[in-house]
This record gives sequence, structure tokens and C-alpha cells, in this order.
Amino acid sequence: MMEFGNVHFWGTVVIGILAGYIAHKVMGGSGGIIWNLIVGVIGSYIGFYIANATGLHLGEISHGWFWGNLIVSAAGATLLLAVLRAVQRG
Repeated sequence: MMEFGNVHFWGTVVIGILAGYIAHKVMGGSGGIIWNLIVGVIGSYIGFYIANATGLHLGEISHGWFWGNLIVSAAGATLLLAVLRAVQRG
């Protein structure tokens, strides 16, 4: 699947589910665990792409892999939901 720092498959799944859940709470609405996982994992890619493009390193956000990854993933998932809603309202 993907690897962010020392996070492997199951770490990615946990962070993806949490990031999707946080994004749904921020943006409103609801989603099941599978939808949260999908939004969270895709949002993780978006968040990490933006973080890398801007030169932001996880160590600058938070010490340790979990919190930094979760913050970046949740931000990317929130952005993804905002774009999806804007397209749907078109």
C-alpha cells in the first residue's frame, strides 16, 4: 500500500480511518468505516504531496510518527472532501 516514515500497512489503515473520521467531523456529514478509510488514505496521499511540495517535514509538526502523520493525513482528507463537495454542487 504505502509507507509514511516507519508506518507500514496496518499503521496506514489506522491513520487512514482516523483521518477520514476527522475529515467527516470537520466537514460535516457521515461515513462508514470503509468510506472513512478510502477518504483517509487518498487524503493521506494528498496531504503528504502538499507537505513535501512545501518543504514541510513531519518532525516540524510533531515529534513521533503517529501525530504528524495523522495531522497531515486529516488535512489532506478534509481538502479531498471539500473538493468533492464543490464538484458535486458544481
